[in-house]
Amino acid sequence: MHTVVVGTSGTTASDVLAVARGGARVTLSDEAVAALAAAREIVDALAAKPEPVYGVSTGFGALATRHIGHELRAQLQRNIVRSHAAGMGPRVEREVVRALMFLRLKTLCSGHTGVRPEVARTMADLLNAGITPVVHEYGSLGCSGDLAPLSHCALALMGEGEAEGPDGTVRPAADLLAAHGIQPVELREKEGLALLNGTDGMLGMLLMALADLDALYTSADITAALSLEALLGTDKVLAPELHAIRPHPGQAASAANMLAVLAGSGLTGHHQDDAPRVQDAYSVRCAPQVAGAGRDTLAHARLVAERELAAAVDNPVVLPDGRVESNGNFHGAPVGYVLDFLAVAVADLASIAERRTDRLLDKNRSHGLPPFLADDPGVDSGLMIAQYTQAALVSELKRLAVPASADSIPSSAMQEDHVSMGWSAARKLRTAVDHLTRVLAIELYAATRAVELRAGLTPAPATRAVIAAARAAGVRGPGPDRFLAPDLEAADAFVRGGGLIAAVEPVTGPLRSGR
Repeated sequence: MHTVVVGTSGTTASDVLAVARGGARVTLSDEAVAALAAAREIVDALAAKPEPVYGVSTGFGALATRHIGHELRAQLQRNIVRSHAAGMGPRVEREVVRALMFLRLKTLCSGHTGVRPEVARTMADLLNAGITPVVHEYGSLGCSGDLAPLSHCALALMGEGEAEGPDGTVRPAADLLAAHGIQPVELREKEGLALLNGTDGMLGMLLMALADLDALYTSADITAALSLEALLGTDKVLAPELHAIRPHPGQAASAANMLAVLAGSGLTGHHQDDAPRVQDAYSVRCAPQVAGAGRDTLAHARLVAERELAAAVDNPVVLPDGRVESNGNFHGAPVGYVLDFLAVAVADLASIAERRTDRLLDKNRSHGLPPFLADDPGVDSGLMIAQYTQAALVSELKRLAVPASADSIPSSAMQEDHVSMGWSAARKLRTAVDHLTRVLAIELYAATRAVELRAGLTPAPATRAVIAAARAAGVRGPGPDRFLAPDLEAADAFVRGGGLIAAVEPVTGPLRSGR
């Protein structure tokens, strides 16, 4: 099995995905262990002094003014974890929790948190054993980081709370640790706090969304090309020289992808035949501009994610000169903003795809296709309600595009009086990515049926490859009305599993990704 080595720096998005989704094992580098031990020496020295140090010998948040004696400090660290593990609602996904834990481990290993090496090793042991703490949907305001979600993970390190074992069964964390020979952690000064302060949940979800959207934007270029072809549109608007004079890189990439898919088509260029039109509608003609803007948004979000991956987010932090300083680096605004920005781009990409689908189904705008792509219009309804489903998803996506990061609600007796809501932005983006996949699946379903209904015209080789692969995957073609939901589910699985791109690239060569 693939192993990810965690050092004091250098963690990549691929590392996070390998652990979160691929179940990769985790080990600590010698450099990381040395940095952990060195930072712990600094914390121990401060703990021995009579002067109060925040997070080491004081309470937390609005209770930071109280100096805590030596005899109560272990209890203080246990208590902060127990009291902050206050999440409610449905469990979040296993991959999200694994990303959350791995990213917290990455920061512990930076040497800026002051925890002992055995704390980091125990977190790695949980990941390697496939033990996933139960984390709930609600409880994070995105400042100080993802407190409640991280607290539920820290609780499991202590052998408390509940967790899911590698077999998928939820059991008491103590039982799971014992079954895998893992000794629960007895927290000492600073360690409880260090396990809770971080943007790890929102960052993990951002990295996974970027990976998913990278593929979905390429899939969207393919479905847009198929719709253009089915509508007998012109591919002249995709010419590189047109996009070179408006030099947005994402736009050029999307246009190039569409042009590659349409190469050799016998359907394009018929827009002047029986029902002449000077130009195709915006949803067809401007597809590269909309998808391209989304690609450029992905690039910006990826830059922010890479910066956050390089960060050591904790409060207080141990600095190289031996100081332990309070700070506000746990605030989730940088991550929250781009999570919301992506949700806007996703909603707009889905919106333009739905407009193309509706055009394929409308006999007044489809240039010769039967109403609703029905076999016997009137007797058959065709894809009428498939478009309803797509429209409902798009409407939901517009609601999900409302930014969470524009909100703030004060907490902790006004000590934490401005919060990022970054976790909420990440949660709604996950839903948005799921919905976009379904929207593109419906466009694919409609466009492939429409192309097949263009009797006497030969589709592009890439289009023929898509149709053959989709039909082999259970996405059925034209015919009388039938139970439609299974067809749409098959189309969703085809897009979600990468089948659309896999069908095209052997014909076109590698398409440009969202990077």
